[in-house]
Amino acid sequence: MDTSWPKALAWVRVSEGGNVDDPDDAGGRTSRGITQRSFNSYCQVAGLPQGDVWKAPDPVIDDIYHRGFWMPYCPVLPAGADYVFFDESVNSGFHEAVLVLQRALGVTADGHIGVVTSAALSKADPMKLVEAMTVERIKVYKEIEAAHPVDAKFDHGWMERVAFVQLNARTLVAG
Repeated sequence: MDTSWPKALAWVRVSEGGNVDDPDDAGGRTSRGITQRSFNSYCQVAGLPQGDVWKAPDPVIDDIYHRGFWMPYCPVLPAGADYVFFDESVNSGFHEAVLVLQRALGVTADGHIGVVTSAALSKADPMKLVEAMTVERIKVYKEIEAAHPVDAKFDHGWMERVAFVQLNARTLVAG
């Protein structure tokens, strides 16, 4: 539901913070959650001059979030689940967000939102879906840590983010 968009965007902006250029972060140079690579691609598509993502105007950052992470799936997800999906897309990528959603729904996690996933969504209880997606997100971050011990330094932030998203997603479900 697009009614969640303004709150979801504000919450993701809180979670993402400001400018980061951590050599251990696979995203590289990032501003407000948008990587330099994503910013360059957006500028190319929008016919804008490329530059430093740290200097990108807020409306551009917001448009990248809307076009690149919110659309096309969040508007058709239940309130609450839309925000969890959006946040996972931003933090771990679209494919991972789809897998989290599918595992939470109990369907084959193939990374494709098709008729099987859509049918499961149509029957899903929104609050239970938010809770199940939260569990699946935690599993993803623990698996990342196990595979890449250098990423353990991000664990506390990831777990705080998951809790923040879960709490806010519940408010969207409750209306």
